[in-house]
Order: sequence, then structure tokens, then C-alpha cells
Amino acid sequence: MTAWEYIKSDYEAAKRNDPAIPDGFRGTLEVLLCTPGFLAITCHRGIHVLHKKFGIPVLPRFLSLFVRWWTGVEIHPGAEIGPGFFIDHGAGIVIGETAEIGENVTLYQGVTLGGTGNEKTKKRHPTLGNNVFVGSGAKILGPITIGDNSRIGANSAVLKSVPANSTVTGMRARIIKIDGKRTEDDLVCVSPEQIWPHILRMEEEIHALRREVRRLKGEEEQRPVPHVDFEVEVRSGGTEKQ
Repeated sequence: MTAWEYIKSDYEAAKRNDPAIPDGFRGTLEVLLCTPGFLAITCHRGIHVLHKKFGIPVLPRFLSLFVRWWTGVEIHPGAEIGPGFFIDHGAGIVIGETAEIGENVTLYQGVTLGGTGNEKTKKRHPTLGNNVFVGSGAKILGPITIGDNSRIGANSAVLKSVPANSTVTGMRARIIKIDGKRTEDDLVCVSPEQIWPHILRMEEEIHALRREVRRLKGEEEQRPVPHVDFEVEVRSGGTEKQ
């Protein structure tokens, strides 16, 4: 693709994915002048050419720092990003040097495509397939792969590769859907209120099993009947203590 085709695809992605962008000439101006994600990716396209194709040292990194100050989006000049890339809001986004991003990928604010610090190879950052959606605050770390059409929930921490057509969420993130069907790991989404009755029932069953074991061993405890003082009302108005 030519540089113009990349820019056009990014522009169309912003118009398509951002409901705040109006139609007509006003919407065009808002994308070109007021959308941090579009401005960041457009600048990155040129900076990436300086870094990758011409091998110019220092200058691409300096320009990327300026873009970060201007838009709030930090993209290393070495990152490979496909067409139709859309960043919503943009504040706090970090994309590492060896990150690879496919076509029509959407990132929300606060997303990190970073490394874990334990990588022994040149590839230190994630690879995102086509049509991937990453919610705000998600952290995708290490040389892992996120399959096509996958969705990463907000504030998830993803440290392992994710197959295509998956939905993952949670800290630490787990796969809850593949091809729209829930997996066994979807218990991560159950609230404490839903889990508590199950825990109580399990405790009751454990106590019952312990009593049965003691009975079979002839060791069942003879619990003394507690003495309780209580008062009984007498219809005459007085009380009788037993």
C-alpha cells in the first residue's frame, strides 16, 4: 500500500468507529485536526519510514517523543502497524518497538503493548491480528500473539497468546469465549455474591461427611445438651422462669 492509502484507511477507520465525529466537512476537519489517534498514527507512518527504510538514527525517536507530547500516544518508530488503525481518545497508549499490528485494529486509552523484561530474543512485544479490539487500560505484554477477531476486555493483563475469535478478560486475563461460546474459564466473571452460596453449601457437605466418617468409625461425639434459661410469659401479666 502507498502512504496515501494508509492515511486514507486510518481516516475512514476514525470516521467509522468514533460516534462523536459528525458527517460532512465538519467531521473531516475534526478527524484531521482534533483526533489524537489519527494524528498519532499519521505521524508514525512517516517516522516509521525514516527509522525502518532509511535507517536514520536518533531523529525518529526524537520526533516520536514530540508526537507523544502532542497527542498522548507513544508509538516506537519501529512498530509495524497495518491499515485501518484506530485509537479512541489516545491518552496513555504505549506501543513497543517490535509490536506488530494487523488491519482494522482498535485500541482504547491506556492500552500498553509492551514487554515483560524477560525476553531473550529480538521480538519483545505482542503481535495483534486483524480486527482485534483492545479495551481501555488493557496490558498485553511479551512476544505473544492475539488472534484475528479477538476482543480484549478493559484492564485485562494478557501474558499468554490468545487464539482467533476469542474474548478475554480479567486480571490475570483468561479466555472466556472462543467462537462466541463460553469456555470453562468463564468462572472468572462470577461475582462474589454468586460464589458465596456455593461455598456455604460446600462447607455444609464437608461437615456432614465428617460426621458420617466419625459415625462409621464409632467416634461420633456425644454433644451435651446445653442448659438454657428462658422466660415464659404468663397471661396474668407476670413471668415464670424455668
